[in-house]
Amino acid sequence: MMAAKKRNDPSALTREEEKELVIRAATDQEAFGELYSVNVRKIYSYIYYRVGNHHNAQDLTARVFHRALKNIHKYEDRGIPFSAWLYRIAHNLVANFHRDQNRRQTVSYDSITIPGYNNHPERETIEHEEREILLEAVQTLPPERQELLILKFINHLSNAEIGEIMGRTEGAVKSLYHRTLVSLRKEMIRLDVNLGKKLEDK
Repeated sequence: MMAAKKRNDPSALTREEEKELVIRAATDQEAFGELYSVNVRKIYSYIYYRVGNHHNAQDLTARVFHRALKNIHKYEDRGIPFSAWLYRIAHNLVANFHRDQNRRQTVSYDSITIPGYNNHPERETIEHEEREILLEAVQTLPPERQELLILKFINHLSNAEIGEIMGRTEGAVKSLYHRTLVSLRKEMIRLDVNLGKKLEDK
């Protein structure tokens, strides 16, 4: 059994340890419990930023691991972390959730951070305005581009892992990421100009 201290630290498992747990988990619920402990926080975080609601995020996270346990015998090691398979399950469940709820996917305010500012009042005002602009710009993006930003900046996944989750090649992810940043910069400039005009009119 893995040491208890490793269960809450995703970086603590080596690829070999993870592979061993996955093999055991097909017939050993305790081994699956180890995989759950290692991955539950990041899967929950991903889902929360996709649905923006703690209750729905908790429910969908539970469904991810229920489905993973039920289908773990079908898991194939593709040379990337086991978590990519879990993210893929989460990706499908969230897509179904939004389709059923007929909602547009949005990014939570909590996911937007602008580093580098001091805590002076004028800095806080600037930071708040820039967060507003960034959030509004992100929400103009198509759902798949919002998801890419979450996987990249919230979950800190590699392009290969993101490709596995989104059903794209690593090269396609790089291209989509570049186009997303270009679109985001253009939209932020447009929104910033509009904000400046509004302030001038006051």
